[in-house]
Amino acid sequence: MGQALSCGAADEHGLFAAVQRGDSDAVAAALLKDSSLIRRTTVYHRHSLLHIAAANGQIEMLSILLERCVNVDVLNRYKQTPLMLAAMHGKLSCLDKLIEAGANILMFEGVNGRTCLHYAAYYGHSDCLLALLAAAQTSSVSSSWGFPRFVNVRDRKGATPLHLAARQRRARCVHILLDSGGLVCASTHGYGYGYGYRLSNSTPLHMAAKGGCLDCVRELLAWGADRRQQDASGRIPYAIALRHRNGACAALLNPSSSEPLVWPSPLKFMTELNQEAKALLEKALMEANREREKAIFKKTSYSMPSPSPSDDNMSEWFLTSQANDADLCCICFDQTCTIEVGGCGHRMCAQCTLAVCCHNKPKPASYPEPVCPFCRRTIVRIAVAEPRNSWNSFSEGSSNSSFKGLSAATAASFRRMPSGGSDDIIDIEK
Repeated sequence: MGQALSCGAADEHGLFAAVQRGDSDAVAAALLKDSSLIRRTTVYHRHSLLHIAAANGQIEMLSILLERCVNVDVLNRYKQTPLMLAAMHGKLSCLDKLIEAGANILMFEGVNGRTCLHYAAYYGHSDCLLALLAAAQTSSVSSSWGFPRFVNVRDRKGATPLHLAARQRRARCVHILLDSGGLVCASTHGYGYGYGYRLSNSTPLHMAAKGGCLDCVRELLAWGADRRQQDASGRIPYAIALRHRNGACAALLNPSSSEPLVWPSPLKFMTELNQEAKALLEKALMEANREREKAIFKKTSYSMPSPSPSDDNMSEWFLTSQANDADLCCICFDQTCTIEVGGCGHRMCAQCTLAVCCHNKPKPASYPEPVCPFCRRTIVRIAVAEPRNSWNSFSEGSSNSSFKGLSAATAASFRRMPSGGSDDIIDIEK
């Protein structure tokens, strides 16, 4: 559907065309002459003046009409509201104005039974998606539907906004919906792939496999999507990707390949994360999975654009860390400490924090609470670590004081020698 909404040829007063092009003077003059024109609709689609203004992003015109219009949720022929058309066409300013005027974000249209959230996700308008999710958290949604139900609302075929975003290759929208509580393994009950080929019990991962968006597949796998879950025809996402010749996606979805690291979203402390810390952990998660992908793609004809850091530049990592007065993680001796555990104050790099808190496949009912590897206290909160001036402060209060004096130059000189027996020999170069 295009970004402009046609008015049709049956506008004898030129009113619809004036609204479409934003001619406020012409519209004001017409309404002053005959106030009943505010209720006029186009002949076939039954678009009101509000529909046309919202779909075409005419925010000034929309404001003028809202001052004179009683029903902000007026319906067209397909039972679509002006808010739905604003979400469909990505007109954020009009969407915000309609929400401010009291537009109902819980209404369903008449063709596919979709909400404004479905439209924003399907057409990939992430800014509108965020605005609708924010409105759902502050409006009457919490007292009627509840926010989780709104995020996972289903259309007539059982598709959630996450299904539609994955099917349409909208990776940013997929991430936003997952981060807002979208159910990664929700199943449809009859969603069609087209060409007369219909499947039910399809997950968002099935949709992403069909769409062929590698970033969507990555996001869904990182949030715990099950590669072995079958649709009603017994097909797993891997089979769908092969059918549609999406080879790179098929390589990641192959059940015989290694499992990805999964974001531990069900854990209580993950909802209490400092946003900056959360961003660091998400980046570490994706980097860890990229390393896994390189090993998978190495066995196929696909290759990753950016190689991983080699052992040759390891010294540069240490020297850079020392120059920046940053602490090296006492678990991996590789990354700088960026995450601090609330309560005990011990520090780790984002990769090691993620390893402590993550599981390959999430089973929320059986999740043990993660514990600090230094003092064994339960981790209930983590935040971004403030920079310190020396290494000695890292292990303060922990039993790992033997690592305190390790300098960047010394750490960089460690190398592993080939072993002639069963034990490895660690040698320090002069």
